Amino acid sequence: MTGVVGRGGVTPPEGAETAPLQQTARALEREVGKVIVGQQPVVRGVVIALLAGGHVLLEGLPGLGKTILVRTLARAIRLSYSRIQFTPDLMPADVMGTNVVGEDAGGARYFRFQPGPVFANLVLADEINRATPKTQSALLEAMQEQTVTIANEAHQLPRPFFGLATQNPIEMEGTYPLPEAELDRFFFKLNVRYPSRQELHEILRRTTGSFQAAVEPVTDGAGILQLQEFAREVPIASYLTDYAARLVLATHPDLPDAPELTRRYVRYGASPRAGQALVLAAKIHALLSGRFNVSHDDLRYVAPPALRHRLILNFEAESSNVSVERVIREVLARVPEEVKG
Repeated sequence: MTGVVGRGGVTPPEGAETAPLQQTARALEREVGKVIVGQQPVVRGVVIALLAGGHVLLEGLPGLGKTILVRTLARAIRLSYSRIQFTPDLMPADVMGTNVVGEDAGGARYFRFQPGPVFANLVLADEINRATPKTQSALLEAMQEQTVTIANEAHQLPRPFFGLATQNPIEMEGTYPLPEAELDRFFFKLNVRYPSRQELHEILRRTTGSFQAAVEPVTDGAGILQLQEFAREVPIASYLTDYAARLVLATHPDLPDAPELTRRYVRYGASPRAGQALVLAAKIHALLSGRFNVSHDDLRYVAPPALRHRLILNFEAESSNVSVERVIREVLARVPEEVKG
């Protein structure tokens, strides 16, 4: 499927309708909204990552509904759901599975694979930074390759495979910061904010009475896979791909065109995966907006969740109270939409 790309946008090819994806995404947001009050940017970010086939890191204070959001999403898509509570004593085999000894009818013993809780369509790694680096790193293969290798034998995870992880930004004691390699595997990092007065009032009304939200299934795993394929077929103009590339490069302090804030406060910039996330997320955001063409605004909208966990700030930034969000805002303000020549 191809379209005609021009400065005025893209003419959708025959049969390329954005309505099915738009309707499914809005229905998902509506069903999740029956349980989750507010948090529209977070819900939209989760839906974009789901349709992109990526994974999401949710960061927020306790009690803001991170776990309920994931469980509600599983109910709305008819997916198998697994929740793993990460603790310091959790071992890789507790997550991935292991070989156990079985016995056949004749009494002969053999090894068979016992799948772990990661073998589900939607996996929630709750408080992921409480597990040791050894257990955290066990997720790398699952997140990137969607396989689990035990005793040199690869086991395919179910499709679609969507991983979500939560972490608490204020409880640092007894936690293990996620390694950069694992952070880079997350498509988005979404900050779950504290509710407003009106939202908190509605939360209290819903959770202290007899209110029971009836979440209706919107689609299934096969439907999500079809939408993921459709989203990748959205064309993007070369000058927009170049803009995404320049946004990523502007996060690298060693490059001459990097903004002053980047050169001063960033230790390591974003990886090429950040560029992939920018382009794919922008395609889906355009579709959700009813367009079959990507714009600069789409790329700017998805830049913060795609970049915030991929920038490593230096000590000067920490001591000067400079946040990743400020650096990203500076990058978006300083990088021109187009470069002549």
